[in-house]
Amino acid sequence: MPVTSASAEGLCTFVDASPSPFHVCATVSAELEAHGFVRLAETQAWPAAAGRYYVVRGGSLVAWAAAAAPTGDRPPPFRVLGGHTDSPNLRVKQHPELSVAGWRALALEPYGGVLLNSWLDRDLGISGRLAVRDGAGVREHLVRIDEPVLRVPQLAIHLAEDRKTVALNPQLHVNAVYGLGETRDGGFLGHVAAAAGAEADAVLGFDLMTHDLAPSALVGVDRELVAAPRLDNQGTCYAGLAAFVAAVAEPTTATPVLALFDHEEVGSQSERGAQSDLLPAVLERIVLARGGDRAEFLATLAGSICVSGDMAHATHPNYADRHEPAHRIVAGGGPVLKVNQNLRYATDAAGAAAFALACAQADVPMQRYVHRADLPCGSTVGPMTAARTGMTTVDVGAPQLAMHSARELMAAADVPAYAEALAAFLAPA
Repeated sequence: MPVTSASAEGLCTFVDASPSPFHVCATVSAELEAHGFVRLAETQAWPAAAGRYYVVRGGSLVAWAAAAAPTGDRPPPFRVLGGHTDSPNLRVKQHPELSVAGWRALALEPYGGVLLNSWLDRDLGISGRLAVRDGAGVREHLVRIDEPVLRVPQLAIHLAEDRKTVALNPQLHVNAVYGLGETRDGGFLGHVAAAAGAEADAVLGFDLMTHDLAPSALVGVDRELVAAPRLDNQGTCYAGLAAFVAAVAEPTTATPVLALFDHEEVGSQSERGAQSDLLPAVLERIVLARGGDRAEFLATLAGSICVSGDMAHATHPNYADRHEPAHRIVAGGGPVLKVNQNLRYATDAAGAAAFALACAQADVPMQRYVHRADLPCGSTVGPMTAARTGMTTVDVGAPQLAMHSARELMAAADVPAYAEALAAFLAPA
């Protein structure tokens, strides 16, 4: 199944358009609506008719394409493609204004397993959402300032204790400067509110985060590499969206589903994370809207399967000893099957077989990743999705370097290959 829309250049455009999880959902929503999808509200009854639909809950999104089915037939199984919209970064504290030694500064807090040193001495913008008073109610504003308004300055090496390294304390050393003198004119939050067209005193709540302003780019002497922020996990969001759009255009015996969750980087335990009821509730309502009952929903789950997409560790050229020696992962070598015996990944034999068949159908090579047994292994939305739904689940990804850095690196060739494999999984031959 050709996924002609997936490319390294397209990934760069997607990432640059999506500095926060809320913007990821907006970017994905726009693409879905361009392909005939209709947004549904969770508070309303859902249509029984076949169609293309999606829902958004905060920084999470679930989309599906329900085909027409003869009356009395059991609902088709689901083919779910999961991923996450959030990335490690520095986020704005609730009382952020600081005035220190003549500097106007903003108090920031690390989100997720962020590589703190990678955020120093970069031009940073701000993005996220504001909850603003609107008469007797509240409305939400997406906000994005793509100007160099913040900078977290490094300590000069001359002032370091050993003149070699600077140890970073996340409470003390990641606040950003944004001006000189005392706080004025509503402070930084006043500036953000104005950018959103809102009055500062009308802002009742906010989810604001920093983003690196350097644009995504193809780099290397042959432009074989993608250098970009948030590849983990917008690499999957982009490839998964392209795969999903391609899959729903093909006849299939399954119901393809795209599920992109917020808060994976901090454990997913929220109203919209992978540990929430979001995906199970959507899947059950799909079955119920088509005339099924709870028993049919459970039977449908039993025959369904999920691929959990998250970026994978390519073998690092400067730290090859930090990788399992029998499982080298090559950038440009194709999608990665991720296996962990302690269930940090959800892959088992059945899931591995399903993804191997998808890669064969897409005619792309597949690599197999195992983490070093003497190092702690990260996790994904896969184990949580498997536990919440009971579906067979397989963890996969595309290889990259510098995971959780402000700027990450992957092979350009892996972008279309990843999308092709995911599309074949969603609509198997």
